[in-house]
Amino acid sequence: MESEKITEKDLIVDVSASEVHIALMENHRLIELNKESCKGHSYSVGDVYLGRVKKLLPALNAAFVDIGDSKEAFVHYLDLGLYFNAFDEFVKGSNPGRNQKDLYSGIKIGQPLPKDGRIENVLKVGQMIVVQIVKEPISTKGSRLSAEISLAGRNIVLLPFAQKVSISQKISSKEEKKRLETLVKSILPPNYGAIIRTAAEGKNAAVLIGELRSSIEKWESSWKKIASGKGVQLLFTEYSKTTVILRDLLNETFSNVYVNDEKVFEETKKYISLISPDQEKIVKLYTGKDPIFDHFEVNRQIKSSFGKVVPIRQGAYLVIETTEALNVIDVNSGIRAKTTDQEENTFEVNCYAAEEIARQLRLRDMGGIVIVDFIDMDSVEHRNALFKKMQELMADDRAKHNVLPLTKFGLMQLTRQRIRPVTTINTTETCPVCHGTGKISSSLVIDEAIERKIADYVEDKGIRVFTVKVSPILGAYLSRGFNSFVRKWKRKYKCKIQLVEDSGFTVLQNEIYDEKGGKLV
Repeated sequence: MESEKITEKDLIVDVSASEVHIALMENHRLIELNKESCKGHSYSVGDVYLGRVKKLLPALNAAFVDIGDSKEAFVHYLDLGLYFNAFDEFVKGSNPGRNQKDLYSGIKIGQPLPKDGRIENVLKVGQMIVVQIVKEPISTKGSRLSAEISLAGRNIVLLPFAQKVSISQKISSKEEKKRLETLVKSILPPNYGAIIRTAAEGKNAAVLIGELRSSIEKWESSWKKIASGKGVQLLFTEYSKTTVILRDLLNETFSNVYVNDEKVFEETKKYISLISPDQEKIVKLYTGKDPIFDHFEVNRQIKSSFGKVVPIRQGAYLVIETTEALNVIDVNSGIRAKTTDQEENTFEVNCYAAEEIARQLRLRDMGGIVIVDFIDMDSVEHRNALFKKMQELMADDRAKHNVLPLTKFGLMQLTRQRIRPVTTINTTETCPVCHGTGKISSSLVIDEAIERKIADYVEDKGIRVFTVKVSPILGAYLSRGFNSFVRKWKRKYKCKIQLVEDSGFTVLQNEIYDEKGGKLV
């Protein structure tokens, strides 16, 4: 199996003023790319809100809920959860003058909602309810919600208003199951349930107790907001994407977590010390001169992996098209040719393509229906072997998925859980000289344009420390020779200038930042 070949994982975290980019590498090959915003709030899976019922949809047995987004969020009756009435009683009974711990523990969970019930018998327009995002807004659709709240940890999932402790079926030892169940039940307060995950097997009591108490504290810290009566608001978010990835994937194959920001470095180190103390040393602060994504060749892999045409090996390539309804991937052999017979050659190309397709699905977070047009093969053995290989390659994918055998037309159909929009990165560049206008000005005056900006900031704003980010080509031009442009500017304006080269920039692209990292416009 492909997973047996994986010997190490690295997580590269690039923190900028506005965004955090997270790259997961397996054997130095880019497998996943995630992004989260540092400014404002995006509606992400796991976030918990106090929402207001906006409209009932009896025909769909569902409702629209206002959670503050411009797109109306959607909750189905079956997503209200078995014990919605307990949550509802807690929300209605909460007020600033009441002891919420007594209120919470005193609520009788009661009978579960009937599976064949109707939304209009449970919800009313204007009613406040606690909801959690299970699917992010995609295209014109709003978030998909659940009123069955869960707080996922590395080892334990905490379930408010639940009545039992469940244990992962993958833990085979009866003694270990009994140990974990007894431990968790002994520290769970009233009206809490839990799911013990596979990762909890063999963990000592201190780690499990610490994680569980952290989750309980997180849930209970939101009660003040519920009681405040201030209407629709965010109660709490899931952990950052960095810690979510570590929570779900961290194991002995992780070699390093590189972070270029001291604050995020400390947060990540603290989180790993909580979920896996033995691996705390894998978190490392990157202090190199080159941008972190350049140093680990992430930018180069992004440029080669996110285009419409993706090269595979020896001339073969994929063509990837994403539409509203489905994703289509076409496999082409290109100029590849071997002396072996055509059938063997075709099977080999299709196997290479399957490896890259499994990677692309995770990398772009492609979801919904995926149709793959493999190169036609006559051999039934080869068709079956390709189907089995694709199943093995998809085994490491965390998203729920289903792979069907090839049809007689050579098409393979896959479905993959879609909870986020597909990651798209524009790998084409506007002409750096004409900026797409077809008219050019001399590139020789680029140094004058940068100097003019620096002069303005020095004279008008009194700024004297600059970081100038440029492409490697422009960087070489500005710093060449003993009496370079940068050296002249330093002397002329009595300022400090640090030149940083970024391979992700177009030839003449440049950006200027102040001492605190703020971009100067």
